[in-house]
Amino acid sequence: MIQRIVTELGPWAWWVLGIVLLILEVMMPGVFLVWIGIAAIVTGALSLALWESAFWTWQVQWLIFAVLSLAAALVGRRIVNARGRSSDQPYLNQRGQSLVGRTATLEQPIAEGRGRIRLDDTMWSVQGPDLPIGARVRVTASNGRDLTVEQV
Repeated sequence: MIQRIVTELGPWAWWVLGIVLLILEVMMPGVFLVWIGIAAIVTGALSLALWESAFWTWQVQWLIFAVLSLAAALVGRRIVNARGRSSDQPYLNQRGQSLVGRTATLEQPIAEGRGRIRLDDTMWSVQGPDLPIGARVRVTASNGRDLTVEQV
């Protein structure tokens, strides 16, 4: 069945594949199928120009499609990553980083370099110089679950 479709459509089979992939990208956005769809359309354009050539067999077409898909995916990745992604909430999924610069009062003293503070509704483990309960501290860094503080 597929061979019959390819035989009947000729070079237009690549165009159909490319358009189907682009439609699938719209239905399931992920910015990946678009690059393969573009590779299929370019292969279709080459097929239109080279269809009557003796060397333009289905094996060569698939090889060209594979190379173009890989190249398009790499170029597309570079394009997508090159765009500056500014956000109004740059630390949305990095809660510890969003706390850097805030001040708090020690809930537990810092003894031997470890203590606890409360910021908003969460108790945080802190590292810093030994300080008594009630001392005001400023968060200077975040490394995973622990915050680094200094006395204000």
